[in-house]
Amino acid sequence: MYIAQAYKGKTDFWRYLIPIVLFCGLMVLNYAVMQFLDLDFEKMIKEEIAAKGSNRVFLENLIPFVIFFGALFFWVKVVHNQPIKALTTTRKKIDWSRFFFGFSLVTIFSAGSILIDYYVNPEDYLWNFNLDKFLILAVISIILIPIQTGFEEYFFRGYLMQGIGVLAGNRWVPLVVTSVIFGGLHYFNPEVAKMGDIIMISYIGMGFVFGIITLMDEGLELALGFHAANNMVVALLVTADWTAFQTESIFKDISNPSVSWDVLIPIFIFYPILLFIMARKYAWKNWKQKLFGKVENQESLKISEES
Repeated sequence: MYIAQAYKGKTDFWRYLIPIVLFCGLMVLNYAVMQFLDLDFEKMIKEEIAAKGSNRVFLENLIPFVIFFGALFFWVKVVHNQPIKALTTTRKKIDWSRFFFGFSLVTIFSAGSILIDYYVNPEDYLWNFNLDKFLILAVISIILIPIQTGFEEYFFRGYLMQGIGVLAGNRWVPLVVTSVIFGGLHYFNPEVAKMGDIIMISYIGMGFVFGIITLMDEGLELALGFHAANNMVVALLVTADWTAFQTESIFKDISNPSVSWDVLIPIFIFYPILLFIMARKYAWKNWKQKLFGKVENQESLKISEES
């Protein structure tokens, strides 16, 4: 039912193609320019932080997502003529309790795992807490990180999931394609250069987790909370000189960057546990149909809503 919500608007191929080309093209072009000019991204970030401070740089990096988010909603409403609620959920109204449940659950697990690692490997961390700077970071994070992650969820698990789904006529193609694109765009993150291509397993795997949550729960609410909590905990609790988020966090990771348990275990243990908890709480059923079945056609959607 979630993918079929696209039928509440206009689903012509060109309407989906333009935002995909524009957004993905912008990301690829940015990376291509960096490579062509042989720019040292890590050095550039350090110089920016030295000149402006990490809070201002962090703010400037998040501001574009406000524009992206607004542009996406405008495109959906005006060009597709689709209600934003139909892009969000199959429920009669957006279930914010799901958002806060996903947010709370992931916050507890993520913060807990970081704190456990801190006590097990204290030599890998540096106390980085500065109250004034942290409070500014907290305000920026609380306001803008949900917008940043919200745009990514609405674009990948909402807009693209629905668009590719109605065009493909099934659920597994949009799940795979959106997860690979989502993970692939993270290839430009500085973590990849430091840890190697194997870290892409984590990014693509995270895309699959968000996609599975969306399809099984018939809405974005849980994925929105999950993603926001994941990024907010990282921004507020721990930073490093080689990560995409370099913030005035409580801890600074000074360990040698490498692919270890803390990178791979979330995908193979942590996230499956979270999926199990969500599945139990919300009584998810018909896994095969919801993840691999056909997408309802426009007539089926109308009959379902009338019944």
